[in-house]
Amino acid sequence: MAKKIEKTNAARLLDRAKIAYELVPYTVDEANLAATHVAEELGEDIATVFKTLILRGDRTGHFVCVIPGDKEVDLKIAARISGNKWAELIPMKELLPTTGYIRGGCSPLGMKRKFPTYIDSSCELHERIYISAGVRGLQIALSPHDLIAVVDAEATPLCEA
Repeated sequence: MAKKIEKTNAARLLDRAKIAYELVPYTVDEANLAATHVAEELGEDIATVFKTLILRGDRTGHFVCVIPGDKEVDLKIAARISGNKWAELIPMKELLPTTGYIRGGCSPLGMKRKFPTYIDSSCELHERIYISAGVRGLQIALSPHDLIAVVDAEATPLCEA
């Protein structure tokens, strides 16, 4: 008998918003929490597996960038689009107290507070993308347009060329 997948807060938020999604489990490797490993486990193109990064800007404070798993956020672009002169990734020790999530399980849905959210515009090239469901070992597959709508995000280029 298949193990029942427990719904996360992120999934419950999508239920409340009446957004179609699929919960997709994968095997966690504690020594390799990279999105590239997640994509391999899912058997999906890394361009469709997005990671959630939390940044802090000098003017606006915290904000969220959701980017393809094999890319790096361009901090200058992220600062500019978020209304800051500069931005930096928050230290790992601040992730849980700031978002309620741990590394490898940070979802753009259901954080402790609502932060301005920016999603790399490459998401719009795909019918569906994967984001963390809020725990390690579980992804949410959904339409990027639905994700943009539910988190009130802006789709914009965020990555280094």
